[in-house]
Amino acid sequence: MGSQKVERAWLLAIGALLGAAALGLAQGAPRAAEAAGSAASSELRSRVERLEGKAPDQSHAMADVGYHFANLWFAGERQNWPLAEFCLDETRSHLRWAVRIIPVRKTPGGQDLELQGILDALESSVLDDLRKAVAAHDRAQFEPAYKRTLEGCYACHKSAGKPYLRPRVPEQPPAPILNFDPAATWPE
Repeated sequence: MGSQKVERAWLLAIGALLGAAALGLAQGAPRAAEAAGSAASSELRSRVERLEGKAPDQSHAMADVGYHFANLWFAGERQNWPLAEFCLDETRSHLRWAVRIIPVRKTPGGQDLELQGILDALESSVLDDLRKAVAAHDRAQFEPAYKRTLEGCYACHKSAGKPYLRPRVPEQPPAPILNFDPAATWPE
């Protein structure tokens, strides 16, 4: 019986507190909401600025594109088609990441350049031709498809007002630790 009295007392106390809180909120709700909104907005701005300071910029994503695309060259030349497919997939993934980082660039003339449209065009043309050459394990088609893709990349760089970013066929792999030999047996 004593526990029921304690339970009832707690319920009454909680009810009284909730009622008082509701009354207080009703009377000061506009000011409290405004203050809370301002504090939340300020905190949100602060968090966004902090996250923006930690996020990689587009040049980081494009450096990754260059790394994977250069490795693709050596994988294709040595006919290591599983590695070539991996490098091509990583190249495409990092191109998409670069576009998410900066979807619209200002040209030197001040116009907006929609990068997604350029990427879509590359993916449905030269990158798709390169994908087909890799999937077919066709070394004869791989080299011209790779070079046409480089030309497509350079067209984007020129459109963005960065003609000095002139890609080329790599002379040495950027990842000397990778073994491009498709018949390699070590490490197992």
